[in-house]
Amino acid sequence: MTTPSRQLLIALDALDAAFAPLSAAPIAVGGCTHCYTDAELETLAGAAHRVTDDLVGSVAIEVPDHWDDFAALYRRTTPRIVRLLTGGRLHSSGGPVASRLLAAGCRDWTPPERQALEQVWDAWWRSTLHEYPGTDRATDVLETIAVCTGSLSPWLAVWAGTRTGAADRHLDDALDGWLAVQGLADLRLGFRGELLAGPELVTWLLSLDEGRIGAAQLFEVERIAYS
Repeated sequence: MTTPSRQLLIALDALDAAFAPLSAAPIAVGGCTHCYTDAELETLAGAAHRVTDDLVGSVAIEVPDHWDDFAALYRRTTPRIVRLLTGGRLHSSGGPVASRLLAAGCRDWTPPERQALEQVWDAWWRSTLHEYPGTDRATDVLETIAVCTGSLSPWLAVWAGTRTGAADRHLDDALDGWLAVQGLADLRLGFRGELLAGPELVTWLLSLDEGRIGAAQLFEVERIAYS
């Protein structure tokens, strides 16, 4: 049986293949010369696999207006960015990569590119729910994939159906974090608050099997839901 972590590696390789025509072809790259040297811009203009991890990481979270053609650069660099992200080598809290992917127009990319990216999200999510502690908090992974895809429902369904000790410990941590923040019912996800998540999260939490949530946590969720 293929493990979730192995499925993630397979999905990442498929992502590389889907983007190979873009990643290999050179492009013109112009950008902020106060932040990037001419040599770095030249490197970014070449084959994506030759760019260093440090430079890829910088591109991953840089503001779009630092580049002459942000969308083209981000799109061709996406497999490298996503590999760093899912490997825990890129900060995922707050969903900055998802926000940048949206800014790059990821929902309008070709069907093979979109499908390959969503397969990575699915594999990354399942791998996360099978490991505790993992390379990232489940809430950070959920924020990234939900904002990128524009939907919480499929990812929450996977979490509800994953009855592993790791998934339950992630859920306990997530509840502690969500309940510590005032306004869970109005919680928004994403670097720019792109996705309203609170109402759906509260409804989902109340729908979980009895015993999945501790009594004290459930009391707080019910108080929020019915206040």
